[in-house]
Amino acid sequence: MTRAKIELGDVTPHNIKQLKKLNTVVFPVSYNERFYKDVLEVGELAKLAYYNDIVVGAVCCRIDNAETARRLYIMTLGCLSPYRRLGIGSMMVQHVLSYVEKDGNYDNIYLHVQVNNIGAIEFYKKFGFEIHETRKHYYKRIEPADAYVLQKTLRTTSAPTAAPLTNGIGNHHSDK
Repeated sequence: MTRAKIELGDVTPHNIKQLKKLNTVVFPVSYNERFYKDVLEVGELAKLAYYNDIVVGAVCCRIDNAETARRLYIMTLGCLSPYRRLGIGSMMVQHVLSYVEKDGNYDNIYLHVQVNNIGAIEFYKKFGFEIHETRKHYYKRIEPADAYVLQKTLRTTSAPTAAPLTNGIGNHHSDK
């Protein structure tokens, strides 16, 4: 039996439609064209996950430069249900962690998770993320509407961490 090939690839104008389709299947919210336009401009912060050359997951991040901290926001990280628990989500998180470590200039990484998504919460805790706060009514058209902000602190800042900057495009689910 041959071993499955799992790898990450760039998001490009040629495969952005695959990312759009994946997101509509994996996430209960939809993302606007601005989200996808921004994703094309973040380079290493957006990756498609391939399982034997088939797109099965993706991670999309952005940099938030708050007054008191430089933060990386995981906007989306998800994997198609049949491909969960194969290490694909872990590979995507490791990519993000390697990126911030190589850069060396981030205070923390954060994301939003629906409060009832226990699988995602446990998944991120394995990588050192902790529940930082609860955002009431974060989601507009899904229930429950509340989200946890999960955060992995990379270095402490002299001032308290700023509230997350959100522009309505950040949502998050994980491969459990």
